[in-house]
Amino acid sequence: MLTGLGWVTFAAVVGVGIDFDHFLVAWYNTGDPRAIRYCLRNPKAVFVDQESIFYECELGKLDRLLSHMLVGGPVVAVLWALAPTLAALAAASLYVHVVADLVQDIRDVRAGTGSLG
Repeated sequence: MLTGLGWVTFAAVVGVGIDFDHFLVAWYNTGDPRAIRYCLRNPKAVFVDQESIFYECELGKLDRLLSHMLVGGPVVAVLWALAPTLAALAAASLYVHVVADLVQDIRDVRAGTGSLG
């Protein structure tokens, strides 16, 4: 089982790792892995220019939130069968991640800088 920094690392990996589903959704929506190729050519963008990675037509806000739920639910269920404590930490980390996404999406829509599409 994890101790100390391991718990924090696990929560961070889950909370950040869930965003890899964005690439699969964008690929599914367009039939083109452009965003993956872009990040492989420009890895700095992953850290300092995330807004440049996806076009609006590739990954809408609702697509992103749905994919988080479709991936996160089964991940937590599998972890629950293997390690309930880790599952609870993963669920909490994913919950915080999705709430943070929703808060940002609401801000974007209210500011007129984004749509739900």
